[in-house]
Amino acid sequence: MADEKEGGKGGKGGKGGTATAAPPKGGAQAQGKGKDKAPAAAVDHEPKAQEGKPRLLDYYEKTIRPRLAKEFGLANPNQVPRLVKIVLNVGIGLGAGLAGTSVADWDLAINVNLRSHFLVCKAALPLMGDDGSIVFLSSVAGFRAGSGSPSYDSTKAGILGLCRHVGREGAKRRIRANVVVPGLMDTPIGRAATSENPNRDRIAALVPLGRQGTAWEVAAATVFLLSGEASYITGQPLVVDGGLTTL
Repeated sequence: MADEKEGGKGGKGGKGGTATAAPPKGGAQAQGKGKDKAPAAAVDHEPKAQEGKPRLLDYYEKTIRPRLAKEFGLANPNQVPRLVKIVLNVGIGLGAGLAGTSVADWDLAINVNLRSHFLVCKAALPLMGDDGSIVFLSSVAGFRAGSGSPSYDSTKAGILGLCRHVGREGAKRRIRANVVVPGLMDTPIGRAATSENPNRDRIAALVPLGRQGTAWEVAAATVFLLSGEASYITGQPLVVDGGLTTL
């Protein structure tokens, strides 16, 4: 994400599964909906389905819930919560500047960074239980150009618009949609970006809080937005950047 790439050259990047971890300290915890609350688990397989065909919940019901029920010793798969919370966290940046970005680079970045989020929401929103929550992971590059990759900056800005639309459609059933917007993050990919671009250290020195952020801090913001403690927050960006974009 641009938090990994801000001020850097265009290239592949992203935090992958950063936000799937729960924060190490106490606080809001995401819970499944239902009387019997089993531990949540990530879906680590992608169902094979034709484009636009809403099979996400069907896959969850037939494959994931039985597997989780067995893992947690539950007699009935229906004791495993239905799909009520989603985190969308993926991102690549291809091409350096307009001249250095091919049409193929642009199309691939659009597909990975934005189209994938659209497809998940299109399939999942009609099938989610009431009072659900969707959290998108974007980047401060969605607020201002800075990654050096127009495909990255544009798609991360697009996530903000998609989130607002999803939040508007989901509001009637109290399904919330919000965006976590990381700034410069001290992660392995972020450090790799620094090694390729000395300017990143200069930009990091401008962070008002005096340091780069951590993956745990992004995860904590994500868990908060998933939780009931954020039940009156929807359609909003939560910026985790140490004040970089505002102070």
